[in-house]
Amino acid sequence: MNCMNCGAGVKNSSICPKCGCDLSVQKKALQLSVLYYNQGLDKAQIRDLSGAIDMLQRSLKYNKLNIPARNLLGLVYFETGEAVSALSEWIISKNIKPDNNIATEYIQKLQAEPAKLDVINQTIKKYNIALKCCREGNEDVAAIQLKKILTQNPKLIKAYHLLALIYIKREEYEKGRKILKKAARIDKTNSTTLRFLKEIDEQTGTVTSLEGRRGSIWAKGGREEKDKEAYVPESDVVIQPAAFRETSVFSNIINIIMGILIGALVVWFLVVPSVKQSVNRNASEKIVEYSNTMATQRAQIDELQRQIDTSNATVESAQQQITDAGKKADAYENLIKAYNAYQSQNYEQAANSLQGMDVTLLSVDAKAVYDSMHEEVQKQMFDKLSADGVAAFERGDYAAAIDNLTKAKAINGDDFTVLTYLAHSYRLSSDIPNAITTFQEIVDKFPDSRRATTAQHYVDLLNKGDTSDGNEGTPPGGYGDEGDNGGDTGGENSGNENTGGNTGGGTEGGGQSPIDSEGIE
Repeated sequence: MNCMNCGAGVKNSSICPKCGCDLSVQKKALQLSVLYYNQGLDKAQIRDLSGAIDMLQRSLKYNKLNIPARNLLGLVYFETGEAVSALSEWIISKNIKPDNNIATEYIQKLQAEPAKLDVINQTIKKYNIALKCCREGNEDVAAIQLKKILTQNPKLIKAYHLLALIYIKREEYEKGRKILKKAARIDKTNSTTLRFLKEIDEQTGTVTSLEGRRGSIWAKGGREEKDKEAYVPESDVVIQPAAFRETSVFSNIINIIMGILIGALVVWFLVVPSVKQSVNRNASEKIVEYSNTMATQRAQIDELQRQIDTSNATVESAQQQITDAGKKADAYENLIKAYNAYQSQNYEQAANSLQGMDVTLLSVDAKAVYDSMHEEVQKQMFDKLSADGVAAFERGDYAAAIDNLTKAKAINGDDFTVLTYLAHSYRLSSDIPNAITTFQEIVDKFPDSRRATTAQHYVDLLNKGDTSDGNEGTPPGGYGDEGDNGGDTGGENSGNENTGGNTGGGTEGGGQSPIDSEGIE
């Protein structure tokens, strides 16, 4: 025994001589492991395989390094048809103790017969297919599959249980009893076998006997006595002389006809039904074979479809990741272009690069750069667009004025100068609906002010169809906003009939701009 703390060898003492660790619990666990191993060995010798598996698993629970217990557990698993579990236990045993381990011989023997190993693997796959057929309600196909499995692997306990369960469902209790008896010969105390047998006994009212038949010698002696009774010495046989009888031609013909009729009847009643049965049996076997093939192919198709669905989901996920990565790269590329343009004070190019950018793809630091740059670029673009719009208005290019002022309004829609010049640009370009809308927007955004009064004046004129600049009839005091520098002046100018031009004049002919008549600062 080795110390579980330091690994030092310990003989009979309960205290490790090297580290002083108390090994009484470890020693007790090793003793229990040996005890359960001996009990498992006893049960395996009397073919109580379920009990042996339980005892050996307990033994390994107390000492996983118990090589004899692990090797014996593999043998018991192999005896019940569980070759995969047996191979797993032997491989673990070999890894724990590579030298002088009988598990190596077991593995080599199993690997030396690849055909047998392949048959075992095929039976396990077929068992899974049969189990799936049972769950889908195809018990007939499952029963045929299980019979083939038991022909190839007659020790597979699970196959016996599933086939017996199918017979119980069909109420074919005697067939189920016969199958369960075969399973009991492999494992005498299997709980599933005994439970199914109890169910059959309750349904049939007959108690199943698992004891083997005895009295074979008596049976043989009985047959010998019967043979003796049937034997008659040749000296006791009396051969009776045959009576001679003359036959005629007519009677011969009658006998021939009767023989033909009897032969025809024999063929009709004996040969034809057997031929029909043979044909029907062959057809049934073909149907079963085709059904089995179809079930196998259906399972393979389902598996392939599942793999295809998984592959499609993986491809879609990869494509989505590629798309997201491309969008993120585009966002950073536009951010770099905008930053370079911003550094060179090319605010228009910077604004174009920032337009439509998905900021959710940016990191926190990149978002901070975007926010600071976007605010400055928007301010510079607003100033430029509003200045260009006013300049275009002053030179009478109302289309350019509308274009620039509309873009400036999209940046800051609350600027009075932009709204006023835009409204008059619409008015002077005869776009009455947009002019009314823009003037009304001034009224809504600057209520209770001279700006609203002036805008409402133009709304009223435009609704009446009058596109003049509205200088006549201007209320005293002008239309400028309260408190601004041009308010009173604008009011005086708006009342002067000789100041400013009509709609078609604009700023030409030295006339005053219509915006000036409103007292804009």
